[in-house]
Amino acid sequence: MPYVAVSAISHPGLLRERNEDSLAVGPWTLCATVTENPQTLIFPLGTPLVVAVADGLGGHPGGDVASALVVRRIASLGPALGSEVAVRDALNACNRAVYQAAGGDQGGALAAMGTTVAGVVVQPDSLLAFNVGDSRVFAASDDGLRQISVDDSPPHPAGSTTSLVTQCLGGSPTYRAVLPHVTAASRPPGERYLICSDGLTDPLPTDVLDDVLRTHDDGRAAFELWKAAIEAGGPDNITLAVVRVGDE
Repeated sequence: MPYVAVSAISHPGLLRERNEDSLAVGPWTLCATVTENPQTLIFPLGTPLVVAVADGLGGHPGGDVASALVVRRIASLGPALGSEVAVRDALNACNRAVYQAAGGDQGGALAAMGTTVAGVVVQPDSLLAFNVGDSRVFAASDDGLRQISVDDSPPHPAGSTTSLVTQCLGGSPTYRAVLPHVTAASRPPGERYLICSDGLTDPLPTDVLDDVLRTHDDGRAAFELWKAAIEAGGPDNITLAVVRVGDE
């Protein structure tokens, strides 16, 4: 029976005092906390399965609150996210929910809290990839690793990184609409997917991610990716999920 294996890990890194990332895998959520080891969950392939990572906005209050709110809402909607329109509507609803939870027009202690989000919806014969912000989705195949999300970040020199984002969910004292990136794609046999916060991609070049995913699967791949980010200094929260579709 075809199945989806999702291996995930979330860790504060070496320099942050707390973890403001959150994760959704189907109905399961891990919100602003820490996993000591990768967790692998198995689901039958059929009903749309959502896997998403949200990275609370640094330098703003309530990043952990915003990321948790978003992944819980996405997890609750997961089985209904079977089309590009449904995913866009869900992300727009999340944007509004974060703004309202931050105090809306009245503001308050959590005013301007925000989060990025990136993820996939796995379906029997296809895949939807989505993001708002600079958390990323990659597809891994024999041809190498390719990014299928679209970074919402200002231009910066090649080889450098930036913590700035041009749009996110919430993140402003006044309401701002978002334009989610949603891509429908075929799902070739053997292709795997990596969803992660920038705590993985900022310290590690793509060729390192590619090498790990060529060498390892599932929980081992998740562990080795996390380990590589830690060995590179672990400058930010690290959250990632490796998604694989199997046939037996």
